[in-house]
Amino acid sequence: MKALSEMPREAPALAPVELDEDEGRKRGVPRWAWILAILVVVGAGVFWRMRAGSQADAITYDTTPAEARKLMAKVTATGTVAALVTVQVGSQVSGRIQELMVDYNSQVKKGQVIARIDPQLVQAALDRAKANMMASRANLQKARVNADVAKKQAARSRELRAQQFISQAELETAESAAANGQAEVTAAEGSVAQSQAALNEAEVNLKYTTIVSPTDGIVISRSVDVGQTVAASLQAPVLFTIAEDLRKMQVNTSIAEADVGKLQPGQKATFTVDAFPGETFNGVIRQIRNEAITVQNVVTYLAVIDVPNPDLKLKPGMTANVTIVTQQKDQALSVPNTALRYRPAPSPNADAQAPAPRQAPAGMRTVYVLRRQPEQKSQPVAVNVRTGMTDGTYTEVVEGELKAGDLVITAANSPAGATSPSPAPSGASPLG
Repeated sequence: MKALSEMPREAPALAPVELDEDEGRKRGVPRWAWILAILVVVGAGVFWRMRAGSQADAITYDTTPAEARKLMAKVTATGTVAALVTVQVGSQVSGRIQELMVDYNSQVKKGQVIARIDPQLVQAALDRAKANMMASRANLQKARVNADVAKKQAARSRELRAQQFISQAELETAESAAANGQAEVTAAEGSVAQSQAALNEAEVNLKYTTIVSPTDGIVISRSVDVGQTVAASLQAPVLFTIAEDLRKMQVNTSIAEADVGKLQPGQKATFTVDAFPGETFNGVIRQIRNEAITVQNVVTYLAVIDVPNPDLKLKPGMTANVTIVTQQKDQALSVPNTALRYRPAPSPNADAQAPAPRQAPAGMRTVYVLRRQPEQKSQPVAVNVRTGMTDGTYTEVVEGELKAGDLVITAANSPAGATSPSPAPSGASPLG
């Protein structure tokens, strides 16, 4: 029994202890810490959002001062240098070139022999025409003799008929023979005229085998060589091209239809050629032709410019880059063309101070000027102006509330660095 009493007794099982909710919060992270962390994150987001919004308002502008400058309105075009008078010398007869008396750049006088065509075939045609002429004259003489005999026979027949020695039919036969003889005379005379015309043609063709210069000038091209055969059929083949006087040249210029209304005869023009870089040649518009030239739906008109060439530097066929000044002012209040094209874009931020686009009255345009308002930062202000001439980069201001020194806006810069292009020289002016 004692042994049984000395054996260890089994400990009673403990019941699970349940912790209340408040005691668990005390042992974990407090609720206020989580709330504070959430407030910090939300506050940081609001802060950065407000900072980004304030940066969106910080718009800067590229500006250029309005100032008086020299403006020239120009019309530019390309053309070709040509001789004032150019004559193409051809051949009216076919044959082999027998002799050439001139070459390239040869000076010639009016009536000077410059080439000869082999005259053998033309001479044979002339001899044949002379023989036909002789035969025609002989036939005419024979016809006249026969007509005279028939006429006398008719006269005797009328006398015999009056004495009742022949019948009426015999008289009529004699009179018909006389009339027929006269008709043969007329036909022979026509044949003689034809032969004479053929003879004249052969004589002229023989003269045409000798090629002469029709004017004083210089040979600028030669198209044949000795021994070459030329064939004159529907048109005369060109043998030489002669320029009358290379000391007087002209430039044939193609003017676009948008610019032709700005030009008129008598205006001065300047041009350059690639052969003499840096040298400018002067000319005067002589003629603006009314004939329209259309190439690939592009309409141009030909303007002819007279150009002196005393040094013979200009040569036919050179390409001329022509500039014609249509208007010029030495002191014209002007603004860049980019300022006329600038329009403010609406700001994505409702609080940003950006000028609203403004509709200009009829005949006027709007520019935006950066001006400092009383007790405020500099703000863009829309100004209506009336424009005048332009040189393609700057435009004249002839009317409006714009004065020299005003800073006209040419482009706006976003905070991200995006800037609209501006070819005019400008400086960045912050708004404020």
